[in-house]
Amino acid sequence: MRPDILNPLFAEVTALKGIGPGLAKPMERLGLARVVDVAFHLPTGFIDRVERDELFQADVGRIVAIQLTPVSYRMGGSARTPARVQAVDGKGNPVSLVFFGGSSGWAKKLLPLEQPHWVSGKLEQYGDFLQIVHPDVLPLERAGDAKAREAIYACSDGITSRRLGQLAAQAIERAPELPEWIEPSLKSRHGWPAWRVALAAIHADPADAKARERLAYDEVFANQLALLLVSGAARAKRGQPLTGDGRLRDALKLPYAPTGAQARTIREIEGDMAQVQPMLRLLQGDVGSGKTLVALMALLIATEAGAQGALLAPTEILARQHFETLSRTLAGLDVRVAILTGRDKGRAREATLMGLTDGSIDILIGTHAIFQQGVAYKNLGLVVVDEQHRFGVAERLMLQAKAQMPPHLLVMTATPIPRTLQLANHGDMDVSRLDEMPPGREPIETSVISEERLEAVVEALGRHLESGKQAYWVCPLVEESEKTDLAAAEARAVELKARFGDKVGLVHGRMKGPEKDEVMRRFSAGEHGVLVATTVIEVGVDVPNATLIVIEHADRFGLAQLHQLRGRVGRGGGKSHCVLVRGRGLSETSRARLALMRNTNDGFLIAERDLELRGGGELLGTRQSGERQFRLVQPEMLATLMEAATADARLLVDQDRKLNSVRGEAARIALYLFERDAAVGLLRSG
Repeated sequence: MRPDILNPLFAEVTALKGIGPGLAKPMERLGLARVVDVAFHLPTGFIDRVERDELFQADVGRIVAIQLTPVSYRMGGSARTPARVQAVDGKGNPVSLVFFGGSSGWAKKLLPLEQPHWVSGKLEQYGDFLQIVHPDVLPLERAGDAKAREAIYACSDGITSRRLGQLAAQAIERAPELPEWIEPSLKSRHGWPAWRVALAAIHADPADAKARERLAYDEVFANQLALLLVSGAARAKRGQPLTGDGRLRDALKLPYAPTGAQARTIREIEGDMAQVQPMLRLLQGDVGSGKTLVALMALLIATEAGAQGALLAPTEILARQHFETLSRTLAGLDVRVAILTGRDKGRAREATLMGLTDGSIDILIGTHAIFQQGVAYKNLGLVVVDEQHRFGVAERLMLQAKAQMPPHLLVMTATPIPRTLQLANHGDMDVSRLDEMPPGREPIETSVISEERLEAVVEALGRHLESGKQAYWVCPLVEESEKTDLAAAEARAVELKARFGDKVGLVHGRMKGPEKDEVMRRFSAGEHGVLVATTVIEVGVDVPNATLIVIEHADRFGLAQLHQLRGRVGRGGGKSHCVLVRGRGLSETSRARLALMRNTNDGFLIAERDLELRGGGELLGTRQSGERQFRLVQPEMLATLMEAATADARLLVDQDRKLNSVRGEAARIALYLFERDAAVGLLRSG
C-alpha cells in the first residue's frame, strides 16, 4: 500500500486549483492525470529576460522586460491586418506592440492609453522601428509576478506553458519532505540537493544541472532497486532443475547446422536450466540470427524433463507465426503444441485450458492471454518472452504466480540493446548474444534517396515485381493528417494499386486481427507482391521471397527501428535491398543517421548511436506507443547515472534485503514515488 505521505502527490490532477473541464482534455493529451504527473512534467527550456529602463538598439533579438506607456492605436481594417499599439519607454523612445489575429479590441482592453504597464517580449527591428510581437503584459502592481528566468514546458492545444508552470508550482506545494534514500557519501560527492529542494529548483530554474541530475538519479535508482528485488526474490526461491535427455532434440530435422553462436547459447541455457536457481537470461540477436531455434531447443529441454514451456509473443500475428513454425518443425515428434490469444473463445479455448491443467499440452504459444486469470498450468517450467521490451516487474510477478516454483525465464529481443539500457531493462539477467548469421544471409544493401525521386523508386518496384520477387513498402502513418506531411499508408496503397492492381496489400495497426491475418497470409502465400504497411511488420510474418523494402520518411524513425524493419528482407538468402526515402530539409543529425544505416549492418553499433541521438524510449519503440520507462532522465544522463545507481541499489540490498533500516524505509517510498512498487510485495512474501 502506498505510504500516506505520498497521497497528496497521487491525488487526481483536479485537486489543483483552476483545473476544470476546459483544461481536462489538454492535460489528458499531455498524460497529466495526477498531481505527481504535473510535478514530474519538467521544463524543456527557459526564457531569460533582460530588465531595462530604456530601449536600446543593441537589445534587438533579446527578450526584454520594460515599463512602457501606450500612446496611440493603429488598428487594421481586417482580421488579417495586425493591431499595433504604439508605446514609449521612460525616456520617450517609441516601440510598436503588435498583435495578430484580429485582436484589436483585446489589445485596447489589455493596454489602455496613458496607463504604464510592464511589458516583456522579443525586441525586433521592423524597418526603421522597434517592435515586440505578442508581448506579455502585466499591470505595474503585478510586475513582481514575472520572473527574470521563466521555465518553458511542453504544452498542448488549450493550455499554455505559463499555465503549466503555475500548476507545477501548486504541485510542488503539495510535495512532502521525504526521507533521504541516497547513500550519504554519494549524495555529498555529487553535491546533490534534497529531493523536494531539487524538484522546486528545476521548475524555478531549468538550467539547474544539479537539481536535474538528482531527480534523474532518483528515478534510475528506483528502477534498479526494483529489478534487484525481483531477481533476488526469484533467485532466492528454489526453482525446478530441468535436465533433458536429448531424445526430442536429436530427432529434429533441421535445414542447417546451428551456428557457433547458437550452439554456444544453447549450451549456456542448458546449463542454466539444470540448476535449482531459476534461469534469468537475455538473448540478443538481429532479425534472422536464429533466436527462434534457440528458443525451440530450450522449450524441448523443458519438455524432455517432463515440464511445460510457454512462449509469450507481443502480437497475435507473431504468436500465430511461432505456432505455425514450431508445429511444422515438430511434426512427427511426441510434442503437443497449442496456441492461446485473446481472440480464442468457446470450446477451443476451454480445450486448451484443460490441456494445460492436465499436462497434455507441452508447449503453449500466445500473447499476454497465457498469463491471464483462469489460465493454470500443471507444471510450468520455462517461459520464453519474445520481443517484449516492457516485460518488467509486474509481468515477472504475474508469471511467477502461474507456477508452483519460479519457472526459468528466457527473454529474447531483436533490438540490439546498448549496455546502459540493458542495465535499465534487464540488469539482473545473464546475457547471450547471437553475433553470427545463419548460412546464406548476406548483408542488406542500403541506399538513401530524396523523396523528390519517389517516382524512380516506384518504377524500380515495378521491375522488382516483374522479376517474381516481393517487397515491403513502409509508411509511418495510417491516414493523412492535417498537421503533418508524412506519407500515409492508406494513401500510398491507393496510389500503388492504381499502378499494380491486386498485387498490393495493406496492413496497419488499426485493422482487426482476422483482417490483418488474412492480408499477411496472402502476402506470405505470394498472392500480394508488395505489402504496404506501418511498423506493424517489425514483428510480422517471414516472407523469404521479399528482398526489397522501401521506407518512406525514414528520417522520422529511430535507427534501431529502421534496422529492425530492414531485417524483414533477405530471409531466404541472396541479395536484398533497403531504400530509405528521406524528407525535405533534413537536419545535419538526420543526414548522419541515415548515412550510418547505409554504411553498416551492425545492429549493436546502430543501437549505441541511436541511444545518443534519440534516447532510450524511442530506441525501444516505447515512445510511439505512449510508454516511457523514464520520465525524468535525459538520454545523455542515462549512461552517466546507470552504473552508480545500480551499484548503490545493490549495496542497499546487500546490507538490508528487507529494506527495514532507516534508509531502507526511505527507499520503499522511492519505489512508490517512481511507481516501481510492484517489487515491494516481494519484501513481504520473502
